[in-house]
Amino acid sequence: MSLAGEGAVAIWHDIAPEGRAEFYAWHGQEHMPERVGIPGFLRGRRYVAIEADLEFFNLYEALTVETLKSQDYTARVNAPTPWTLSAVKHFRSVARSICRVAHSAGPAQGGLIATLRYDVPEGGEQAHRDALLRRFIPDLLDKPGVAGVHLLVADAEASGVATAEQKARGVANAVPRWVLLLEGWGDEADFVTLAKQELSPASLGSIGGEGSYSLGLYRHQITRTKTAWSAG
Repeated sequence: MSLAGEGAVAIWHDIAPEGRAEFYAWHGQEHMPERVGIPGFLRGRRYVAIEADLEFFNLYEALTVETLKSQDYTARVNAPTPWTLSAVKHFRSVARSICRVAHSAGPAQGGLIATLRYDVPEGGEQAHRDALLRRFIPDLLDKPGVAGVHLLVADAEASGVATAEQKARGVANAVPRWVLLLEGWGDEADFVTLAKQELSPASLGSIGGEGSYSLGLYRHQITRTKTAWSAG
């Protein structure tokens, strides 16, 4: 299933053990409804690691990348709720990108997702994208159990803006420049094997990608779509 819009916020992070229960309650009951309640936001999803350097992956889909630069979103991230200020203090090792959805295809939404964070040398962006769209992504979509493949490219300027919410986390924010998402619907073991084989440094390097590569393998926990929401 294609992503719901042309913009996305992709966030990876760890949570300190003492903040885990609060994170789950806050994220599902307040934060995700708050985010998808912003005009132009369409859907939020959270995943937990099967095997990854960072335990949680969150994906928010928006109509356009301009939605993610809008006054509505900017005002929200610069006015954290009291519960947000409490919960985000437990975040560790955050990677976050505001992205353009460069390509999105597939027949379904899977319960498993692989995220590959990597880079592309300056000047090689178009050739790399062409190679992905010409053969690499179509070949992935032909693999058994693949539900979707999505290519995200960071808007470096928008991703680098420091917000009140980010400052409250108290940890540096890495900005992944290129992200490939592979969704699957089969058994975890088969999906892990497929993702490691197809999203390897050698596979991406042969079409212009470069490291450091970070492959994360996750299972779905929660999806939130638009509902009425109030910070009170």
